[in-house]
Amino acid sequence: MAIKVNRMKVKRRSRTYHQLRVAVACVLAATSGLTVAAAQQTETVSTLLDEQVKVEQAAQASQKKIAQLDEEASRMLAEYRQMNAEAQSLKTYNEQLAVQVASQQSEVEAMTRQLSEIETTSREVQPMMQRMMATLEQFVALDVPFLPEERAGRIAELKEMMTRADVSISEKYRRLVEAYQIEMEYGRTIEAYQGRVDDKTVDFLRAGRVALMYQTLDGKETGYWDAKERTWKIDSSYHDAMQEGLKVAKKQAAPDFIAVAVPAPKEIG
Repeated sequence: MAIKVNRMKVKRRSRTYHQLRVAVACVLAATSGLTVAAAQQTETVSTLLDEQVKVEQAAQASQKKIAQLDEEASRMLAEYRQMNAEAQSLKTYNEQLAVQVASQQSEVEAMTRQLSEIETTSREVQPMMQRMMATLEQFVALDVPFLPEERAGRIAELKEMMTRADVSISEKYRRLVEAYQIEMEYGRTIEAYQGRVDDKTVDFLRAGRVALMYQTLDGKETGYWDAKERTWKIDSSYHDAMQEGLKVAKKQAAPDFIAVAVPAPKEIG
């Protein structure tokens, strides 16, 4: 009986041990499954993270490219606007040039006409200026003999200039008219200056072209130009008037009436 009991115990223990091994094996199998699942899950997460990183990198690259394209587009737009403004400016400038060219063309045509007219005018002006020159020379020669050297020198310069080819017709005419204006001015002014009469140094007093009087520097002799006889006449009665007239002409006294030698009027008839 004892042996039987022991065998039965052994069998029970053996079956319990076997069940324990089976349980352990099941636990190990379950644990192994969990480990594999965890590993697979870890690998999946890692793959997803890698893909996410790649997506973010691609997005960053795309954003950078977009920024570059946007910058390039902005630069090209600015260049386009600048070129458009320059083109508009050039267009306006060309329009202005066209107007100027047309104006200059008109001026050239006008100058061409004027040149042809000048040639005709020159042929007409030259004889006229020669007549003006001769008239002026004759007028000075017959006039009251004041400032003889200055006036004769002006006539000589004009006559010499009239023969020069390097002086334009307009300049010759201007100088000739200027000489006429100077002669006209003499008739409206009073003047005192020194000169000589019969080898005597004297003070001259010119009252326009009405009278030309003189007085020696010591005041002992006074005279005037006789236009009728074309000679100098001594007349001491004008001594005081000459003194006053010289002061007025030299601006040493206020303007006032002065007595001068005036030719007697001629009777007509």
